[in-house]
Amino acid sequence: MAAHSFMVPLGTPAPHFDLTAVDGGSVSLADLEGSPATLVIFLSNHCPYVRHIEHGLGQLTAEYGSRLSVVAICSNDSVNYPDDDPTHLAEQAARAGFTFPYLLDDTQEVAKAYRAACTPDFFLYDAALKLAYRGEFDGARPGNKVPVTGASLRAAVDALLAGKPVEDDQTPSLGCGIKWKPGNEPA
Repeated sequence: MAAHSFMVPLGTPAPHFDLTAVDGGSVSLADLEGSPATLVIFLSNHCPYVRHIEHGLGQLTAEYGSRLSVVAICSNDSVNYPDDDPTHLAEQAARAGFTFPYLLDDTQEVAKAYRAACTPDFFLYDAALKLAYRGEFDGARPGNKVPVTGASLRAAVDALLAGKPVEDDQTPSLGCGIKWKPGNEPA
């Protein structure tokens, strides 16, 4: 079932995390400090909305290189959704050209802290790790024939990197609802 992002208030500080990466090791929010822009993305492998944009996402994030810190987090219940287990997420990262860490939120506490609702769900933070953008990648959706460009997210990243304010009028992301473990759904 499709879900929209919650549209967390702009200016909200980035919640702390320290998560295991699908390729081993761990990454924390502290590892991303010092970047002029930080992008935290909630993704999954099985969702058609994510699959529709994944190559474009890989290309967009690679274009910004070190000017944009990026991590992806999968918070889905991988027991009931095995396509979202670490092996399949690693395959997705290779397929899509992701060069950023892909992290596992097995407890789903990080998704709750960020108020993530769907995959994909994008949270872009400024140099002070204050939320500057939460919204769609672009207007492309499976079946709507809109080209995948990353235009909405790109405009926000470009504004941050240029030291300009990000447009306040932001369109919520739309995707598959996060697959919560039984009894773990946010209140």
